[in-house]
Amino acid sequence: MPRSPSLALRLLALAAIALVAGVIAIAVTRAHSDSKATTLPEAAPAPGGGWFEAIAVPARALARPRATACGFRMTAKTLGVAHPVLPCNAQVYLELGDKRVLTRVIGRGSGTRSEFALTRPLAEELGLHSRQQIKWRFAAASQ
Repeated sequence: MPRSPSLALRLLALAAIALVAGVIAIAVTRAHSDSKATTLPEAAPAPGGGWFEAIAVPARALARPRATACGFRMTAKTLGVAHPVLPCNAQVYLELGDKRVLTRVIGRGSGTRSEFALTRPLAEELGLHSRQQIKWRFAAASQ
């Protein structure tokens, strides 16, 4: 059955509209992702407006660089935490005493001795030298 020229023209017009819409969507997304945000995200409040509490430990020192379960390359200078449940790459604030740091989940911990295992450099920055209770909360997503 032969196709009519008007049907072919309508299909061509719809394809052109879809292509233009796709190009516009990519341009808008790219322009938004190219913006340089230099400020840190706000801390997202825990239920009730406060912080969660958890037990944290400094991770063992590394003999050599290795990959984490989240796909990060961990070295002796890497800053981050391992957590058995939180999603990889989730940004969290950790607080111990009067020190607060923004970090991200870079690995999986077993959760047997603690909920968070901090890399050595991060533990030093926070002042965590042994198994201790810390406060934590998610960083709010940037708008």
